[in-house]
Amino acid sequence: MFGKRTTFGGNTPGVSEAPRPVPSAPPRPEAAPVSRRASDGDAMAARMRSNEDVVDVRAPADAQRDKEYFHTKSAIFSALIDSIDLSQLATMEQQAAREEIRDIVAEIIALKSIIMSISEQEDLLEDICNDVLGYGPLEPLLARDDIADIMVNGSQRCYIEVGGKVKLTNVRFRDDAHLMNVCQRIVSQVGRRVDESSPICDARLPDGSRVNVIAPPLSIDGAALTIRKFKKDKLTLQQLVKYGSISPEGAEVLRILGRVRANVLISGGTGSGKTTLLNCLTAFIEKDERVITCEDSAELQLQQPHVVRLETRPPNLEGEGEITMRDLIKNCLRMRPERIIVGEVRGPESFDLLQAMNTGHDGSMGTLHANSPREALSRLESMITMGGYSLPSRTIREMITSSIDVVVQAARLRDGSRRITHITEILGMEGDVIVTQDVFLYDIMGEDGNGMLLGRHRSTGITKPQFAERARYFNEEANLVEALEKSNTEHRQMVDS
Repeated sequence: MFGKRTTFGGNTPGVSEAPRPVPSAPPRPEAAPVSRRASDGDAMAARMRSNEDVVDVRAPADAQRDKEYFHTKSAIFSALIDSIDLSQLATMEQQAAREEIRDIVAEIIALKSIIMSISEQEDLLEDICNDVLGYGPLEPLLARDDIADIMVNGSQRCYIEVGGKVKLTNVRFRDDAHLMNVCQRIVSQVGRRVDESSPICDARLPDGSRVNVIAPPLSIDGAALTIRKFKKDKLTLQQLVKYGSISPEGAEVLRILGRVRANVLISGGTGSGKTTLLNCLTAFIEKDERVITCEDSAELQLQQPHVVRLETRPPNLEGEGEITMRDLIKNCLRMRPERIIVGEVRGPESFDLLQAMNTGHDGSMGTLHANSPREALSRLESMITMGGYSLPSRTIREMITSSIDVVVQAARLRDGSRRITHITEILGMEGDVIVTQDVFLYDIMGEDGNGMLLGRHRSTGITKPQFAERARYFNEEANLVEALEKSNTEHRQMVDS
């Protein structure tokens, strides 16, 4: 099918094992992690073996054998490229393409009389399949569902976040060119590019995982690739309760906020779980509502049937054609939305989002980077001011108070756990100051013998917050009052004991 050659030259010129781009490559397979080789470098290998914190993703190997392995792989890869038609390969099913590649590689190994053990041959076959059809050394990490983030700092250092802790792995790329080739493959799938003329790029994987690449000359020690992985099974509020991120009563309040079309701003630091929480809240949107999402890289996973997903676009090579978040929000107002969901508010589009919230699009939501609800409101005001709007501060604050009902604060604590620390409603203005009221809080009580923080969620004693009127309209007031009173009772009992 691929026009295999009957002979392979013994002196095949070596090429980088980095894969050549395959047009319309099939999606990455959902395969189990496989055994992989470490990279060359005596000092690096010695340090890796002595470091107990290194996550052993691939089978260990000494540096000299790695050099021989990469040399052999380079020669076989070159012969493979000469033996197949990549355009035909791209039209095959993923598993069929992998089997075809494995057959050809096995034939090349036999014809070249390369002596390898069965385990070494399996490693090499899997490596080459991943390079041609997938994302090379990243495949074992992408196949694991317990990894939250993958952080590649140049070709020789790769970190992952597991259980809230960042750990070094022994995953390596052959060289910087190999890493750049993998980065290019990832971003090209969504019609973007990364090179010296455009060294910063945001993209996404087919499963929705968020990708950021920053390449030389901006990244001095080689390309830096960061992947925020999405779990195959999306988290729900019930699971957040199970993990201790929120109490059952707090989860009931969040459910009601999503159900009664409250305008919600989710605030938090990097990696605090803002997008996960936003996904949880959108689960309570009615199925007959028209929802429009606006994101830099589409990562929200709404389950409603009537959803329109919009994504920004960077400028082309001539510096033209850019579509900003503000352009998307302005346009979606002409698309008859009932709810507008903004993946992340970070600039002048905050003004347009507030206008949308205040003009009949109740139930709109967005996320923002801030460390507290009060700071989130200040950041919102600052972003509007930096957008060039010459409005008095009081006018901006009045717009904020009339648009946003509740700020939900998420935090990643020092032990790696993620908690919802505040559910804070906005009451209005007193003079020039925005008045807020905490409905739910998370108190840190101490830590256990393993260094894990101990704490509890509690109601602040308020049984009828301001959004109770909205809850009454949706027949949820009784549930809201019951949840708050139950939390108050539990808090009093704990204080008394």
